[in-house]
Amino acid sequence: MLLHGWGADVDDLMPLGKTLVEEIPSLVELIALRAPQNHPSGNGRQWYGLYPPDWDVVPAVVEELKGRLRNLETENIPLQKTVLFGFSQGGAMAIAGCKDLPLAGLIVCSGYPHPQWMPSKTMPPVYIFHGKSDDIVPVEAATQLATAFQKKNIQYNLCLFEGGHGIPNEITPHIRNAVKSLFLK
Repeated sequence: MLLHGWGADVDDLMPLGKTLVEEIPSLVELIALRAPQNHPSGNGRQWYGLYPPDWDVVPAVVEELKGRLRNLETENIPLQKTVLFGFSQGGAMAIAGCKDLPLAGLIVCSGYPHPQWMPSKTMPPVYIFHGKSDDIVPVEAATQLATAFQKKNIQYNLCLFEGGHGIPNEITPHIRNAVKSLFLK
């Protein structure tokens, strides 16, 4: 399940998603969810307003995302076999939305925690990927997530890479390995 970032659209992560699941031996269904709001520029979408941040709507948007995830669950594709992948604002939504859902795992690229967010003890394993020179979402967001997961004894991996706000080709094999480990556990 793919959650795009602020200003992107539903198709933004599909090429990467296809690359990440191509080596998984079992049948995988790749789904990208569209953020509910139009981006203020008129192009792309947003999960919630960011400039300025509209934190007041975040709880309702997170609950809507959880409902969408539950509605996509089928007998053949239970949530326990679902990996949620989010980039940037989609990563923040994935972190908040996976709370208390029985997902197989979570992969967050250049994500951040919402204000007042705290992980639950029932969170799935988490892989965090973040550029050391990210000027959109500073790397401190990744270390803040790692610290929160460590305090709650949640299984996580933190991979910091040379680069900024993006998903460079060099880390794609590492993300693919994370996806495979979550699907094949």
